[in-house]
Amino acid sequence: MSAPSVSVLDQFISAMVYRADIQTIFDLSNPGTAFHAAIVFLVVIATAALIWKLNGRAWAYAYVAVIPFLNWSFGTVPSFEFIAPNDMFEHGVKINPLTMVTGLVFVLRDFVQREMGHKVLILMAVAIAWSFYYSWPVIAIASGLAFAISETADWLLFTFTKYRLSTRILLSSALAAPIDTTVFLYGADLAKVMAGIAEPGSEFHFANWVVFVIGKMVGAVIVSYMMRMRENRGEVDPQAA
Repeated sequence: MSAPSVSVLDQFISAMVYRADIQTIFDLSNPGTAFHAAIVFLVVIATAALIWKLNGRAWAYAYVAVIPFLNWSFGTVPSFEFIAPNDMFEHGVKINPLTMVTGLVFVLRDFVQREMGHKVLILMAVAIAWSFYYSWPVIAIASGLAFAISETADWLLFTFTKYRLSTRILLSSALAAPIDTTVFLYGADLAKVMAGIAEPGSEFHFANWVVFVIGKMVGAVIVSYMMRMRENRGEVDPQAA
């Protein structure tokens, strides 16, 4: 007997209710699974309502969704080998395909702050909290700390400097990306050592750090350049908060 086909709705529910191991919508016939799903969707609705009440709109919803997604990806999406281990790079250099998206998180945060002010810090906490549901606890802790530290630094620079908007986007990302990468790679390295699946330094080494920072900055440079073009055409106020 062939396995039942999986619809888009099945995939959506499976992704949203990540820890219930739902394959198809019919799995909700199990009372325990149905209760789990109900709790998750109620908290999602409450999160959406909170964002709206705080005057967050499109940028804010994207920001809160992207952080848990990225934390999930670091525990699920395999990194590809950028440079094979050799005499110069003992452990080689690996990079996650979504590293550039991580860089865009800093840009997203800058736009969210323009949309809703300092309340963006509340959304940062909410997004990190959701990460504990959608990713491994060790990954959530490492990336949560990384996001919290780097995003706070990003927020301080974006809030208190008087540079034009496109410059603030670039500088805040340049400040946040190295901090985020350092904390995350150190945490990921420690997690693998504790799990007994890697030696110290397999993730946290200079070559890996450089590749991660460059990957994260690519997105920021592109967005900053596009914003500078809009400023020059008079479509955006360069001194916008």
